[in-house]
Amino acid sequence: MKLVIEYVLGSILLIFAVAMIIVIILQEGNTQGLGTITGGADTFLSKNKARSLDAFLARWTKVFVVGFVIVVIGINCIEHFMP
Repeated sequence: MKLVIEYVLGSILLIFAVAMIIVIILQEGNTQGLGTITGGADTFLSKNKARSLDAFLARWTKVFVVGFVIVVIGINCIEHFMP
């Protein structure tokens, strides 16, 4: 029974890890003011679109990190407290 639980939690841990990596890679870097140096102009709509997408990705990053930590704690509790 312990082995099955470990495999299930390990699979969930892998899913959280891959999801965190994908969400973090999709986030835009902090390049404030770089467009004005290279001659590009940011419009109002592009700024709001980036902010809303970045806020969405930041929120999901937090969700995946919390889930990842909970699963890791669960795996450690099972390892140490289940015979």
